[in-house]
Amino acid sequence: METAASSHVLVLNRLWQAVNIIGFERTFSLLCQDNAQVIHPTEESYQLFNLMDWIDFSRENPPMEEVAAVHTVNHRIRMPQIILLNAFDKLPQKEVKFTRNNVFERDKDQCQYCGRVFPRTELNLDHVIPRDYGGKTNWENIVCSCIPCNLRKANRLPHEAGMRLRKKPQRPRRRPFISFVLKNPAYPSWKHFLDLAYWNVELEQD
Repeated sequence: METAASSHVLVLNRLWQAVNIIGFERTFSLLCQDNAQVIHPTEESYQLFNLMDWIDFSRENPPMEEVAAVHTVNHRIRMPQIILLNAFDKLPQKEVKFTRNNVFERDKDQCQYCGRVFPRTELNLDHVIPRDYGGKTNWENIVCSCIPCNLRKANRLPHEAGMRLRKKPQRPRRRPFISFVLKNPAYPSWKHFLDLAYWNVELEQD
């Protein structure tokens, strides 16, 4: 059974564009501050609720046990699946944070030397140009590497180890958020907004 603590909420900006996924604490913080409204899909359209109206709706339409809900002293409040920001009308900045998971996302969990796909627990990050050679820790010099390839390459340049990169590492242009939610939609109610997000992602230019 899904719980409120484990559930995710799709965030739309004021133009109804998907911009983020957040947890229940951030969701109810935005609702309590009147910075967002709940979007509830119906058969033909969508209904909008502020927090108090959503509490009333939850009371009149009690969620089943398998539906995530937040419990208070007096209420059992449905966990929203989608919220709409009241003021924010932009898309997130295209700058992608340089993190381990985002490198894995860029390289599609594929070792950039042998080409095999691994669970992330079996991948390392490799400096293509070793730090001893002046290599930097950045998008253009870090790639996913499986443990055997990482050990084989050691503190050498790829050609010195008889290895070659499958592709030159580059700074990603697209937001990993979009590719993540397209692969991992939590609810059918997200599909319409994720489809729009997919078709509006800026393509990488050669």
